[in-house]
Order: sequence, then C-alpha cells, then structure tokens
Amino acid sequence: LIWGAGGEIGSAIIDQLNADRWQTLAVARDSDAIPSGADRTYEADFQIPASVERAVYTISQEVEQIDLLCYAAGDILSSKVADLQPDDWDRVISANLSGAYLAVHYSLPLLSQESHIFLIGAVSERLRLPGLSAYAAAKAGLEAFAEALAKEQRKKRITVVRPGAVA
Repeated sequence: LIWGAGGEIGSAIIDQLNADRWQTLAVARDSDAIPSGADRTYEADFQIPASVERAVYTISQEVEQIDLLCYAAGDILSSKVADLQPDDWDRVISANLSGAYLAVHYSLPLLSQESHIFLIGAVSERLRLPGLSAYAAAKAGLEAFAEALAKEQRKKRITVVRPGAVA
C-alpha cells in the first residue's frame, strides 16, 4: 500500500514493487498522477482524516490484508521563519507528518501481524538547514513518531528511509 503514489518517490517504489511481483495499491490526491503500473488506485487528501479513512475503507473491501505500507507523500517549501506563512507551515507539517499518522492510523487494522511500514524521512532533517524549518520539524517529528510506533507495534517492522535530495 503506497501512500503518495503520484509523486516521483512513490512512482519509483511502485515500479520496483511491480518488478518484484508485488500487488500494488496506490493512493494519491489525484489518481491520474499514479503510474499505470499500479494494480489498484485510490484517491485521498492526506490532510483530511475522513478522506484517508474512506480510502482505507474502500481498500478493505478489496483486499484482506496488507504486508507492506509505505508513506511517500510529502511537501517542501524553502522559506525563512520570518517569511513563512502559517498556512504554508501547516501544509508542510500536514503532508510530511500528520498525513503519515493518518495513513498508518487508519491502515493498522488492515496490516498483517508482521507487516513492514516504511516512512520516507529526509537526510536534511538532521542538517536542519535555514529556510527549511517546517520541513525539518515535520521530518524530525516523523522520526519520533516512527520510534514510538515501533514500541507500540512490536511485531511490525518500522523503517524510516532517509533519501538525500531528489528532483
């Protein structure tokens, strides 16, 4: 189950999973952005809990369980704190952190007992670069979320992948 399947990272994950013969369930804000290789596609706005819940409900009607969940959705904005508007802060935090929580929260009942959850973090979170305060805060929060989740869901594997900058 790939959340954020319409982006470059999500698309690449789908391609790799398909090459490895996985059945891919792809979720994006706009299902038209999802690569044609996905076995099933769904739409959800990751900022709206009811939208994420509806997508998971629809998925639950089509599959019995999920063995792998990947949250690859995100947003980034370069802006100094003095210039960063509250709506932009909320959007970046929501896409990178709150959306991950919502995707995992609503998907947990579908996940197999020993499933693997991948969350896409960022190397830049540790660098804490100027102009990326919202992004760094969201990715640092994602790290903390993953650590707590791993303690709560001990049979599941939780992995934060930290790619470098991508196009």
